[in-house]
Amino acid sequence: MIEVKYKSVLNIRDPLIFAKFPRAQIGEIVRISVGAEERVGQVIEIKEETVVIQVFQGTSEISRDSSVIPTGETKKLDVTLDLFGRIFDGLGQPADGGLPVESEVRREVSGAPLNPSARAYPKEFIETGISAIDGLLSLVRGQKLPIFSGSGLPHNRLVAQIVRQSRIPEEKFGVVLGGIGLNQEEADSLIKDLIQAEVMDRTIVFMNLYDDPTIERLLIPRLALTASEYMAFEHGYDMLVVLTDITSYCEALREVSIARGEIPGLRGYPGYMYTDLATIFERSGRILGKEGSVTLIPVISMPDFDITHPIPDLTGFITEGQIVLKPTLNMKGVYPPIDILPSLSRLMKDGVGEGSTREDHMDIANKIYASYSRGRSAMDLALVVGEDALTREERHHLSFAEEFENRFINQGGYETRSIEETLDLGLELLKIVE
Repeated sequence: MIEVKYKSVLNIRDPLIFAKFPRAQIGEIVRISVGAEERVGQVIEIKEETVVIQVFQGTSEISRDSSVIPTGETKKLDVTLDLFGRIFDGLGQPADGGLPVESEVRREVSGAPLNPSARAYPKEFIETGISAIDGLLSLVRGQKLPIFSGSGLPHNRLVAQIVRQSRIPEEKFGVVLGGIGLNQEEADSLIKDLIQAEVMDRTIVFMNLYDDPTIERLLIPRLALTASEYMAFEHGYDMLVVLTDITSYCEALREVSIARGEIPGLRGYPGYMYTDLATIFERSGRILGKEGSVTLIPVISMPDFDITHPIPDLTGFITEGQIVLKPTLNMKGVYPPIDILPSLSRLMKDGVGEGSTREDHMDIANKIYASYSRGRSAMDLALVVGEDALTREERHHLSFAEEFENRFINQGGYETRSIEETLDLGLELLKIVE
């Protein structure tokens, strides 16, 4: 193919450049020459004769003298089983010092949500070794279960533990970790943890750091899901995709929207943010007649711990539940600080029980929810009137709530529990209120 260069840059605005060249198409990858350097961009809008290009490596030093080189192709990822054990940057290029991945199979990263008529209902239980999740917020294959967290809470530590400990009976299990806007310490800690746990051979990492170009954050979820879909639906792997942090993704989306001059929606986020998130989250699931699955755990850092903020609010409409981390539990030294009352897993009832976990699983979970709810009410009442003023029944529920937080939710360090140990512990604690 003959390479054509166009010196047609009209304007530069933050991460965007506005240029002119014929036969442009939405999603097309272009190269921009900056002296001896070349950068990669993607066409995101065509306004009459003007083409809007988002530049992944930033627009610094790009001028009207820079050349735009259309490629005629959309962004693609080379997919192969050799992706396991590798670390890539926000453009899908090796970031571990290894050789570039070579494959005859290239997949468009834009992908598409699964056709509802082709979906198989998620049912099979995934054991994480974390009692609050396995016992009360059970994760099943093909589910979308976000973690709602906030500044200062150990969500990345929890993510590392889930990635390290998650297991299913079958051997074909893999993990894709997508880091979005992490600082260097967080990224190093996550990767170090995977290496020490000896699970890198089943893990693929796509990492965008906070000092990397913001626009690359928009690619991370799509790269991660493209790799997962290939492993799941072409090779029968059950893939767990962890994306941390979706808030950084949405902020990048807002930055591009503002640069494009779009009318902002609530709190400055674009009005199409719900649709954009849905195109990512709905790529998870199972397909009828195929063995593999894609299970998604996105992390959302709630600004000011506001669960009504547009990002967690919209996420809740798309996903099948949420795991909510609570600051007060974290201050008590409880790890993981999961608040089970606002948390839920809508698919739990279909993934547990006889033949999967244990036939008394749902009964134990329901009794724990009821008892802990009454115990939390007793905690609040004791702060007002004092513990001595509580009834005998209220004191029992107060004791249950305290023991439940300290022994069931709190697992200290990196302790892992089997589902049998989790359910047995739940039965033991319920004797307090019998």
